[in-house]
Amino acid sequence: MEYRRLGRSGLQVSALSFGSWVTFGSQVGDDTAEKCMKLAYDKGVNFFDNAEAYASGNSEIVMGNILKKMNWDRSTYVLSSKVFWGGKLPNQIGLSRKHVIEACHNALRRLQADYLDLYYCHRPDKNTPVEETVRAMHDLIQQGKVMYWGTSEWSAQEIMEAYSVARQYHLTPPTMEQPQYNLFHRERVEVEYQKLYREIGLGTTIWSPLASGLLSGKYMNLTPDDTRIHRPGMEWLKEMVVGEGNAWKHEKIKRLKTVADDLGTNLSRLSIAWVLKNDQVSTAILGASKVEQLEDTLQSMEVLPKLNAEVMERIEGIMDNKPKMPAY
Repeated sequence: MEYRRLGRSGLQVSALSFGSWVTFGSQVGDDTAEKCMKLAYDKGVNFFDNAEAYASGNSEIVMGNILKKMNWDRSTYVLSSKVFWGGKLPNQIGLSRKHVIEACHNALRRLQADYLDLYYCHRPDKNTPVEETVRAMHDLIQQGKVMYWGTSEWSAQEIMEAYSVARQYHLTPPTMEQPQYNLFHRERVEVEYQKLYREIGLGTTIWSPLASGLLSGKYMNLTPDDTRIHRPGMEWLKEMVVGEGNAWKHEKIKRLKTVADDLGTNLSRLSIAWVLKNDQVSTAILGASKVEQLEDTLQSMEVLPKLNAEVMERIEGIMDNKPKMPAY
């Protein structure tokens, strides 16, 4: 496993990390969740990602129970949560001081932890002054309940505003952002955040490196008649397979698979390794509904050295979506 600094901070996170989004507490059983976390930890993963919104808090409960059972030295892993969607009532959502602090306390209780290493503002809150949110995060850090705070899916302008407010009032600035980044979703990480990497040392913890499973190739051969896409709750899969405008994605995936075949690997590992090839990526968060799936994607590190200039150029030729850098 390779370890990278989280932006300009001194914290080191494994290049591959493990998250519980859409799996723990809902899609997979607790036994499978435990096996996945143990496998990840044994393979060198030291960052485990969670959020209050995942399975309405149940994801944190499952992870907390596993961490208690494993009894790993707390200094050997990095634990996160996110705040925004805590419930349906007015003060259970957003980034007010009340919700940020109460959500942190609830996450610590569910995770059975004394502190969070990373705490994210899961989305920007237009209804709360950014100074209020920054002060709440600063206070949690001063109290030792959080080590570093950051954002998820914030614009560069919103992150810079929070950073500037923190500097103006001598508060703790954000350290990291958790954006979506994959072969189909590139603009924000590769272009919009460029100034932030240079000027404030922003770290990135990437979610959806496989574009919600699309880049795994497992949906490549599904047809509109496949019974799986017509099951209740599978509307997202139906849109992915037969949604208007998605045909071009499936064609590119087929061509990317030939690159993976030539490298002696598979599409999932190639896609994740491509994400890690970006020097501004601190870590890519893996998810898994099966232990075998995680065993496979954890091997993505082995593909990284194979991504030389020639291979990267071949991939760019297939994707034809490299964002254009603005002239500063």
